[in-house]
Amino acid sequence: MAVNSRISGLKDRSVAERRALVADGAGVDAAALTALDAGGLTVEQADHMIENVVGTIAIPLGVATNMTVNGRDYLVPMATEEASVVAAASNAARIARVHGGFHASGTGPVMIAQIQLLGAVDPHGARARVLEARQEVLDLANAQDPVLTRLGGGARELTARVLETRDGTQVIVHLHVDVRDAMGANAVNTMAEAVAPVLAERAGARSLLRILSNKADTRLVRARAVFDAELLGGPRVVDDIVSASAFAEADPYRAATHNKGIMNGISAVVLATGNDTRAVEAGCHSHAARDGRYTALSRFEKDRDGNLTGTLEVPMPVGLVGGATRAHPAAQTAIRILGVTSATELAEVIVSVGLAQNLAACRALAAEGIQHGHMRLHARTVAASAGASPRRCGTSRNGSSRTAGSRWSTPARCWSRCGAGTVEHAGPLAARADRGADRDGAGPGARLRGRAA
Repeated sequence: MAVNSRISGLKDRSVAERRALVADGAGVDAAALTALDAGGLTVEQADHMIENVVGTIAIPLGVATNMTVNGRDYLVPMATEEASVVAAASNAARIARVHGGFHASGTGPVMIAQIQLLGAVDPHGARARVLEARQEVLDLANAQDPVLTRLGGGARELTARVLETRDGTQVIVHLHVDVRDAMGANAVNTMAEAVAPVLAERAGARSLLRILSNKADTRLVRARAVFDAELLGGPRVVDDIVSASAFAEADPYRAATHNKGIMNGISAVVLATGNDTRAVEAGCHSHAARDGRYTALSRFEKDRDGNLTGTLEVPMPVGLVGGATRAHPAAQTAIRILGVTSATELAEVIVSVGLAQNLAACRALAAEGIQHGHMRLHARTVAASAGASPRRCGTSRNGSSRTAGSRWSTPARCWSRCGAGTVEHAGPLAARADRGADRDGAGPGARLRGRAA
């Protein structure tokens, strides 16, 4: 079934209505989405995942719309506590649709295991002897995981280098493993431990660390898109986004915040699908410093037609098999909504969402400022934290009358959706939040003004 990610007015629906629309759009049974209730994980299930379990913590799960990647539409589950992230990604994806959406490609699902060799008398000779044993080592590594080799994966290459450290000269061996649809940590770690004794014997050294590297630069994914100048706000906005991008490329202080905006999108999808957010984030930030200086992960330029082009390239070690992706019911449901059939396809969608999120943040910064949209959406959280209780609101976002049966039935929703934003309109509890947060003159929720973009 072909997915149509263009669901108009999803934000104005109830949760039940959204579920029905998402299930229908993704071609899944609506009953499958009940796995998302109460965080999607029982305490009993959690007790089998980590140690010393005392409970679970739920994170809001939204669905980004409008995503088109390589000519296919996707409804993208995103797990995040931060207001505006899902809306921003959806809006940027809508702008990209005009020129064909996102185009993504990658280098393949290859991970690196590192074996550290210490004490070689002749480190350069040791390196040469290690490389002479290449086929023996690859065969031994592949014998550890016959299922992976049957699926077309397995150890592919062996490299070695001499590394000067403050503790002396070391020989570092890299085992390159095609992990197919897995994230790959368990597979490569098992192989590294199996081949370490052979490598140590050949090198005349002893092995110490034997573990994968999260600097997964053999598992890169690229995404690009063209964003229509008119929909962005005109030529001036395009030029200002290019200037903002250049700032992030040149300055590590800005780059850190710029890249955090990218990770707002990436980490939300990684978390929703049960993948390892820490591994992905470590890989992305190390990639940002690959040339010895921390810089922006994305690039924005103006094309010959005056539109904005965006590109993003990052390591993306995610999988569909093993780990929480298979153990967490909500993650399984997220994968079903996405409809991806390979880890490579999942990675391409994730990186595209990262580029969409980045564009949305840069556009907001270059136009009205990041707080204009973010704080309007964040106001619901402010009112809820003040203990706002449900009541009816008779005013819509544009000031027109609403019926008594309005779904916008709490001060928080009213504050966010009708845009009144006043103490009187939001009610006394929200007013208390407004007064507390407005002490520095920045408006409701000012204490969170540092949200990254």
